[in-house]
Amino acid sequence: MRIGIVILPDQRWSVAGRRWQRAEEYGFDHAWTYDHLGWRDLVDGPWFDAVPTLTAAAMVTRRIRLGTYVASPNFRHPVHFAREITALDDISQGRLLLGLGAGGIGFDSAVLGRPELSPRARVDRFTEFLELLGTILGNPATTWKGDYYAAVDARSTPGPRQQPRPPFVVAANGPRALRLAARHGDGWVTTGITGAAPETAAQWWADVARIVAGFDAALDDAGRPRDAIARYLNLDSSPVYSLSSAEAFEDAVGRARELGFTDAITHWPRESSWYAGDEKVLESVAARLPRLRSL
Repeated sequence: MRIGIVILPDQRWSVAGRRWQRAEEYGFDHAWTYDHLGWRDLVDGPWFDAVPTLTAAAMVTRRIRLGTYVASPNFRHPVHFAREITALDDISQGRLLLGLGAGGIGFDSAVLGRPELSPRARVDRFTEFLELLGTILGNPATTWKGDYYAAVDARSTPGPRQQPRPPFVVAANGPRALRLAARHGDGWVTTGITGAAPETAAQWWADVARIVAGFDAALDDAGRPRDAIARYLNLDSSPVYSLSSAEAFEDAVGRARELGFTDAITHWPRESSWYAGDEKVLESVAARLPRLRSL
């Protein structure tokens, strides 16, 4: 079991930089940041962009893997994003993980003034996004046209350090997105939620188990072994914040492992609002990481 942590891009680098360093010192396997132009009621800020944040994080760490959680077609275009990915993977010396999702409704989908897409259309757009992004990263020059995206002689030289590309960790909960993850993913990440947020942790874990079964079926249909790709679970989609106590975290990691997840992800505690918690709990969990990996 590998364990990662999300560091929201809501602090100036004078504060955030030390958090990324501490994540590595604590022994986390991977660290992520949200790739949004604004997020929920934190949209009024402060808020910073994921790409320069990860670039800075790469410069102050040496071992820990770094990822987008998650980049989406809401405001990313595969042609430009491929260039950013190439640079990030080079600067991090091949430590980049690409969390990728279809994108939902909300600030990111509205801020550019485009019409709101239906869930089906968002998955259609995401399908093109994955196909074009993978094509550009894997070829020196790409000309491509779809319903949502086009590329004319898009270049990728020198290409990413990781070959054939940095891992695509595809976010998926519903049936169509699960099929995309099974087909395109080097990893799969889920929040365990397909509709309204569950009211209890027990309900959430039951939903996670159902989604796992759906992903297993999608892998079978795609002709891929069930252990073909890494499986990431966002522990904090549960009604119980995973770092509410060290015991709660240990229980959540154990449950995730029982359901076949290879990776569990928590969030750095904040003073209030989303993921409100105590950094002393984080320190306690960090001390337990070697044992938690072998649960």
